[in-house]
Amino acid sequence: MSTAMTFGQKQFIPTPPDKGSFPLDHEGVCKKSMTKFMKCLFNNNNKNSLCRIEAKEYLSCRMENNLMAKEDWAKLGFKNNE
Repeated sequence: MSTAMTFGQKQFIPTPPDKGSFPLDHEGVCKKSMTKFMKCLFNNNNKNSLCRIEAKEYLSCRMENNLMAKEDWAKLGFKNNE
C-alpha cells in the first residue's frame, strides 16, 4: 500500500481528545496514590463511590505533576466540601 499523497490531498494531522486521554505516568510519580485507589476499589467490589477520597488524592497528584489538565473539582464530580 502506498502512503504517497496525491496532489491537492490534505494531510491529516491527528489531535488527542480533550477528555479521556492523558499522559501515562512513566516515572511513577503518582504510583503510590494510584495503588491506594486500586486497592480500595478491589476491597470494595469496584464500588468507586466508596473510594472517593483515594480518587481525589490520585487526581490531585496527576494535576500537580502536569499529568492531566488542572480542573475544577466540581467538573470532576467532587463538591467543594469533599
